[in-house]
Amino acid sequence: NDDTKAKLEEGVEERFNPTRYWSNHPHLIPVIAARSRAESQAASSSPSKPLYNPYETRLCARQLNESVEEFLKRLPPLTTAVSLECPWIFIANPHASSRPTDYDQGGFMHDAEKVLEGFTKEKNKIETYMAGKAQASITRKLTPLRKALEEKLLATAKQKGFTSGKWMLFPYQEDVNMQWAIVAEATVNRELGTAAKVAPDSGDGDRTPRLICVYTKDFSDMDDVKRVLERIVELGLVKKKGAVGEARGIYYKADAFTELGITSGNEWGLKPSLYASKDLLGVEKK
Repeated sequence: NDDTKAKLEEGVEERFNPTRYWSNHPHLIPVIAARSRAESQAASSSPSKPLYNPYETRLCARQLNESVEEFLKRLPPLTTAVSLECPWIFIANPHASSRPTDYDQGGFMHDAEKVLEGFTKEKNKIETYMAGKAQASITRKLTPLRKALEEKLLATAKQKGFTSGKWMLFPYQEDVNMQWAIVAEATVNRELGTAAKVAPDSGDGDRTPRLICVYTKDFSDMDDVKRVLERIVELGLVKKKGAVGEARGIYYKADAFTELGITSGNEWGLKPSLYASKDLLGVEKK
């Protein structure tokens, strides 16, 4: 499905080698460019805001007194075991202008569940009234209701300040350390969004792709959502035509939908993701 099966196209033939990566790292063109941008931004910002880290003191996250290199060596996602203390590995943009402290997630869940209940009642009425009709006819009747439901849920999220969302990457196991290193450095250098996280090792020998989430502050800020996507592409983490040659790309999901458990095949018939890279990048379907 769209939001859980996306995989990145990445021509990496070897497993991530930290020593080789960091020895070459300072001389890579993207790193030099990023350093130049960061220095320019730092020089032009006066006065500078205090660095920010919502994950400070959490063992599963990068700390402000820790370099990105030290963080990656301490918590490599390929071999770091998942645990109660480390359900995810986190890194924040310490320079982020968005520092959410007043969003009402509980209020959103309360109001959103009422919206979903109202939709379910209306859906049941329509299905009862149209019993015996072709499923296609029932679907056509429900389509505008589902569209209105999505709009109500997103409006509720905006009202409660619960606006964060993420682009989702699914690197293969052998690529996860390298791709996470790229995301982590770009996040700290203010090239991506507000934060990022990666799934640790589940320990069950599962070879399915890992999940990396690259967060933005507001799912409705299309300029920022697209900017982050374009930078992800520039960093070589995904091709415009999609993962592993598929014309599918990567997908963006609102955290509000994640909290409501809106996944593929959900009971309301909602599409889990809000945006697809191939749409925002203008890639035509084949």
